[in-house]
Amino acid sequence: MPRTTIDRLIINSPYEEPQRHWRYDREARAFELVAGRRPAGYVVASGDSRAFDDPGIFVEIPLVNQIRPRVKAWREAGYPGVTSITKRLLEHWRDPEAFDARRFFFCQLEAVETLIWLTETPAAERVGITIPSDGGDFDRQCCKMATGTGKTVVMAMVIAWHILNKVANPQDARFSKNVLVIAPGLTVKKRLAVLEPAGADNYYEAFDIVPSALLDKLRQGKVLIRNWHALAWESEAQIKKRRSVDKRGVKSDEAYTREVLGEMANAHSLLVINDEAHHAWRVNWEAEGKYLRQRDLKDSAEEATVWIGGLDRLHRSRGILTCYDFSATPFTPSGKKSSEESLFGWIVSDFGLNDAIESGLVKTPRVVVRDDAVPDAKTYKSRLYHIYNDPEVKDDLNRQANPEEPLPDLVLNAYYLLGYDWQETLKAWREAGLRTLPVMITVCNRTETAARVKHAFDSRRIRIEELCDPERILHIDSKVLDEAEEKEEVNIVGSGQWIADGDEEAASEEAQPSTRHSSLTAAQKAELLRQTVDTVGKAGQPGEKIQNVISVGMLSEGWDAKTVTHIMGLRAFTSQLLCEQVVGRGLRRTSYEVNPETGLFEPEYVNIFGVPFTFLPHESTAGGPPPPPTPKTAVEPDPAKAEFEIRWPNVVRIERVFQPRLTLDWSKVRPLELDAAQTAQVAELAPILEGKPDVTRIERIELERLAKEFRTQRIIFETARDVFDQMKHTWQGSREVLLAQLVRIVEQFIRSDRISISPPLFYQDELGRRLIITLNMSRVVQHVWEAVQQENTEKLVPVFDRDHPIRSTGDMRPWYTGKPCERTRRSHINVCVYDSTWEASDAFVLDDSDAVAAWVKNDHLGFEVFYVYRGVVRKYRPDFLVRLANGDMLVLETKGQDTEQDKVKRHYLDEWCQAVNTHGEFGRWRWAVAHRPGEIRDILMQNQEARAGS
Repeated sequence: MPRTTIDRLIINSPYEEPQRHWRYDREARAFELVAGRRPAGYVVASGDSRAFDDPGIFVEIPLVNQIRPRVKAWREAGYPGVTSITKRLLEHWRDPEAFDARRFFFCQLEAVETLIWLTETPAAERVGITIPSDGGDFDRQCCKMATGTGKTVVMAMVIAWHILNKVANPQDARFSKNVLVIAPGLTVKKRLAVLEPAGADNYYEAFDIVPSALLDKLRQGKVLIRNWHALAWESEAQIKKRRSVDKRGVKSDEAYTREVLGEMANAHSLLVINDEAHHAWRVNWEAEGKYLRQRDLKDSAEEATVWIGGLDRLHRSRGILTCYDFSATPFTPSGKKSSEESLFGWIVSDFGLNDAIESGLVKTPRVVVRDDAVPDAKTYKSRLYHIYNDPEVKDDLNRQANPEEPLPDLVLNAYYLLGYDWQETLKAWREAGLRTLPVMITVCNRTETAARVKHAFDSRRIRIEELCDPERILHIDSKVLDEAEEKEEVNIVGSGQWIADGDEEAASEEAQPSTRHSSLTAAQKAELLRQTVDTVGKAGQPGEKIQNVISVGMLSEGWDAKTVTHIMGLRAFTSQLLCEQVVGRGLRRTSYEVNPETGLFEPEYVNIFGVPFTFLPHESTAGGPPPPPTPKTAVEPDPAKAEFEIRWPNVVRIERVFQPRLTLDWSKVRPLELDAAQTAQVAELAPILEGKPDVTRIERIELERLAKEFRTQRIIFETARDVFDQMKHTWQGSREVLLAQLVRIVEQFIRSDRISISPPLFYQDELGRRLIITLNMSRVVQHVWEAVQQENTEKLVPVFDRDHPIRSTGDMRPWYTGKPCERTRRSHINVCVYDSTWEASDAFVLDDSDAVAAWVKNDHLGFEVFYVYRGVVRKYRPDFLVRLANGDMLVLETKGQDTEQDKVKRHYLDEWCQAVNTHGEFGRWRWAVAHRPGEIRDILMQNQEARAGS
């Protein structure tokens, strides 16, 4: 029976091939439990990937689906054709008597079995199987395994298989005993030390991968683990720029090989293993150049070039027998497809995140909306799905901002909700006697956002007391961590805040070095940073106390904290790959004990806000995930109704012709109201009282300092100068005369009662008054500019878009909606989409009224009026465009109670109509506002009866 929510996702044993799966019905937007294994594949966005209700399109991985049944048949037949060593290893790995703690997961066995089958079975068994090349000269095969499914163990199994076979039969060219492992960073490189057979904590003994009798033979092989940076070399261009006296040229392949391989330099036929192999993709710079302009994409391409280019050089000098790639997300960041990535073509085995969730190998993701956390929490349910993409959040977070600038209300509410849930988890963990703490991680879009989040916790603006302990907060930029790993130049700033030397963006201006670590060397600080990051949630380790991690971009690979219970996503998620990479950082389990009654793992949960799992099943709590939307409707121009086309001038700005002598009636100028409590900069100077700046307690010395810098005459001159800059281009007389007139007008304004400041303390005190005016200069300039132009404009001149001076309803591109809509009779667009019952009622009137010749809702049309509000240029999109029966055009808005911003919009709309009417080539335009339902009928009749010039 199809269902929109799922009560239990874990339905398969981790040790057996999946027997059933949750199938998603794209049309019904529901899940159904069906028998059989999920086909290998992935999902790409079918429309707007930012929408939480995009069902996606399943894309099969044909090669994997071809290989799977053959490997299964070969397994069930007893692995015919393999060497005696391989047979011994396979029987050891599948020992039915092994304890659960030593048993290998099905996905681990299938991955290594697939690689063995491709290597050891006769060619006749592999007819029809062709593994695409990446364009290079050595073979690559990729195992796609979700984060948390144990791919490091699989690497150890592969290494043991190769080395033991080569030692047993040195003439067998299919194997190698010299293994080069490439890691994406020092953190991962350190973790991969378990792959060294002679290491103290090696996996071969820890996981009983190799029978004890074969351990000595395993140690005859060599395993070299390198960070990808070790593959870098200087190009000719870099050498030419070198300032030192050393002018030796580019290293030869031989010299380069000896430097990279070190004690393994004489080895040939290398086995290469790429961990997190999605970093290792071959870049055609000439072909991809125009798509690699984004900084992140360019950095990724340069890393990939070093990685693959280095392997190419090793292959030329020593030969690479084969290359095995391991990754949870083996995609290349394709600029051509913008939001979707290109899948590696050489994937031979796949056990994706959905499979891992259904087998219980990772935590169960869960959408959480706690109704009892804050009042009216349900209001925020759907908006919490992709917080960053909310219109009230995106612009605010996607800007350079100071750490102390407040976060948007939606973000604060989301933290309160998720933090409340984290607090409940903490109580449960303490009652259970656990020594470690549940961890919340935040993934931010940029350094400034992370700093604001950190400040919000430090200042207790997020009132979850335990989460605000600075000693338990880890604030880190992933790029900074990379610098720390590579350069070992790190400062620890404040309590719990970590940033690298020279990282000016990450450091707030007031941050001071911690005296607690001032005596540490740079190398010691770097090591302490790595240890803290690497040991989050591990008892007795430096990261044991961390419970709140605030990161920028992605947390570094290799970060395997198992105590993550809550994730906050404050960045754009433009693809499901990115969702999986972010959430994958928090999906590692803490326990691997099977329930003896069910044979399945018990679920562990991670609760998520802001990461839109568009294509991923997730369990629900009381609130549950957003409900499935109604079917989508195409919205587009109807060619059969071309007679109802509406055209309008595409005005980009309006220029003014001013009268030569400026005048201003101060009695007609509305007061400028400035609220000191809402002036963000004041918070820097004022103490905080109950979460708000107490502007009555600003230090006097600060006021005096600012007042000395901005005396009244300076304020007057700078305001006049800024207004002058906006008028000088269209002023037809002497510019000196213009400036002199503006100085006179501004002086009158500054010294008048037309500026109202609250609280009264600032209005009564000259220093305080000057301070607030100074901190609101952009608003003062805009106020004077509007007053001057309103009384002194002789003519309004519209300026049209050069490329598209006229637009029409026929230009609208088709789009799709799940909102209520109805077909239209007198509109060029096939349907009208309703955002409210009031709007639906007005649309009916427009379609039925004899006063209307044609009409259209201004939705996706591009009809915009530019206006300025509080110093920021914005776009106003009125609700309807109407061609009346008398030929006049009417711009119609339906609006309840007007705000100050609404009034500003109307002012600019009125100027737009005046300018277009003055131009004279687009007919006569009017505008009107319906303030209550039903008023539109009277408005239409009044404008229909009004004639030009009446």
